[in-house]
Amino acid sequence: MDNKTLLPFIQTTAAIIATAFGLITIWVGGTTLFGFSDPGYVIFLPLLIYNTVMGFFYTATGMLIWQQHPKATKASKFIFLLNIMVLIIITLLYWTNFEVAFDSLKAMSIRTLIWGTIYISLTKI
Repeated sequence: MDNKTLLPFIQTTAAIIATAFGLITIWVGGTTLFGFSDPGYVIFLPLLIYNTVMGFFYTATGMLIWQQHPKATKASKFIFLLNIMVLIIITLLYWTNFEVAFDSLKAMSIRTLIWGTIYISLTKI
């Protein structure tokens, strides 16, 4: 692929991933938050609320990316940095034997990795 083809492909892919990830986050978080599903481990309620709310920001940022809005890169950077901060906090809580499930650490790590990748890909456009 040449550069003229690659850049729109990266942007479109980032937009689809961000939007889909946001919608999935809203669905999973919402069904868990309202008691329709049980993940099978202790739920740290502040993290569940954070992730569910962030699903809306993920989706909105995906739309910004799709529309090539100038603030899309800043929004993805903000989400990435906020997720890093939350990951650090829940890791510290986990290490101090606070009731944070290891699965929550894994899930937050994946969220952080995805948003880091989205942010980095947008800086290359």
